[in-house]
Amino acid sequence: MDPITRCLHTRNEAVDARPSVTPLYQNSAFETGSAYFYTRKNNPNVEEFENVVRDMEDARHGVAMATGMAALRTCLEQLRPGDSMVLNSLVYGCSFKLVQRFCNRFNVDLHILDLSSPEGIATVPEGTRLVLFETPTNPFLKTVDIATVVRRVKGSDPTALVVVDNTWATPLYQHPLSLGADVSVHSATKYLSGHSDVMGGMLLTNRDDLAEAFRQERFYSGAILDPYAAWLLRRSMQTFGVRLERQARTTAEMREFLAGLPQVENVYYPEIDGQQLRGYGGILFIELRADLAPRYLELLPALRYFGSGTGMACVTSMIAQPYTGSHASMTDAEKDEMGLSRALVRLCFGLEEPEDLRRDLREALASIDQPVLTEVAV
Repeated sequence: MDPITRCLHTRNEAVDARPSVTPLYQNSAFETGSAYFYTRKNNPNVEEFENVVRDMEDARHGVAMATGMAALRTCLEQLRPGDSMVLNSLVYGCSFKLVQRFCNRFNVDLHILDLSSPEGIATVPEGTRLVLFETPTNPFLKTVDIATVVRRVKGSDPTALVVVDNTWATPLYQHPLSLGADVSVHSATKYLSGHSDVMGGMLLTNRDDLAEAFRQERFYSGAILDPYAAWLLRRSMQTFGVRLERQARTTAEMREFLAGLPQVENVYYPEIDGQQLRGYGGILFIELRADLAPRYLELLPALRYFGSGTGMACVTSMIAQPYTGSHASMTDAEKDEMGLSRALVRLCFGLEEPEDLRRDLREALASIDQPVLTEVAV
């Protein structure tokens, strides 16, 4: 046999290896007769990650996507020209733009409503085909009553879809499907990863027909999660519970601390009712005093333990300004309508010692709360 031929066909069929963790299946194709066929359709690493998140949220099906935005787009693909949908008025800026662009392009009637109160939910038009909302919301962390939305929407059309972005509540603290929602969406890039090193999305549903529609859309659009990303995410899920519990404790402490600082006008934290939302993780918003808002960029270098990148919900703490960050793609008028200002700051707490974070924030905020000295010409 030629050495090149031998090189090409030498394989180690390690059938008795019995690894303690699932190995990485970094391959595009599988042999004829395999249950996986082709990685664009499915992959053992992707399937394992789906099963882990599905079981945590007591869902029947999990469908892993390349990103959270790909997951949302897959939900929108269930709409048809002439349909109508509702989007909650408080929502991540890129989700807002995705929905806006989709509806404009495909002639879907879009209603942007405030669903954070029973009065707002009552304004959902009859015949609405899909309702999409986050709870808690980004920004301001308002909660939306999932069961009330379900009753309103399905009262006029039992086949309508209720889609809940559950990213910030996480599978640990909220199960939208148990409250009647059709789909629970996650950006796995956030808490499920927890390390700012991988991107992914997840669609959870109890409906067989929706799961099949999602898988078909994923296969033909090529939006499946990469095997290595799935392997990393599954690894991250091993520490998900302990990470989130520590972040939750720190955030609750920081809420009280921040409320007492003279530079902070408001602290935004969700309502934990113990029924729909049973706990909460590591993100809150503060509103700086109006006179300090223009000095936000001076705050960043004064902080030692808060990164200023676009990540969140990871093991290290981060700070961001939604007006110029998560909602930068929106117009000024759209941000004004949402109630966003440059004074709003998002804080994400990691696994650092809380006292170190308190000291860091206290000193950094005090450093920008000083008169600006200007040179006077003599």
